[in-house]
Amino acid sequence: MLILGFSVGKGSTPFDRWFFDATQVAFGVQPRWLLFFTDWVFLVPVLVVCVGFELYRRRWRVATVVLVCPFIANWTTQATKMLVGREKGGYLAYPSGHTTFVVAVTGMLVLVAGGALWAYIAAAIVSMLGLLGQVACGYHYFTDTIGAVLVTTAVVTLAFWAAGQSSSSAASTSSDKSTLV
Repeated sequence: MLILGFSVGKGSTPFDRWFFDATQVAFGVQPRWLLFFTDWVFLVPVLVVCVGFELYRRRWRVATVVLVCPFIANWTTQATKMLVGREKGGYLAYPSGHTTFVVAVTGMLVLVAGGALWAYIAAAIVSMLGLLGQVACGYHYFTDTIGAVLVTTAVVTLAFWAAGQSSSSAASTSSDKSTLV
């Protein structure tokens, strides 16, 4: 992730420009509806439901991990932004904090769902739409969002480890009445 951050430099790359142009063709200019997927109004309730579900299941450790993971991912992203120093519009841009938030929250949904296929699919779709919104509306370069996916995937993987379970074992150890699978 740091290699990508330092290799893309301080501005846009040809690939970033191509991807931005492609999003403009696909979604039009300023498709603000895509920003919904990185908005706290959408993501915080998802996170609250995930934490609440783990509290209901009396899995205190998992509930704590689910609550803390997005904050740790954000702190990691903010530290990386200062280290890399890539800007867009006068703001530090690499890696994307909004993309970090959506990937972290949807990653916690996958954890709570015990690695169910539907959760992976939902996480992939919502994360991709959030990533596309940040690029298509001009807030981030495409490589900013890829950097965020890389750093957040690492943090989410550590969260799975910290929760003390693999995604496949979570589904098999849950009681029938309290599983999302």
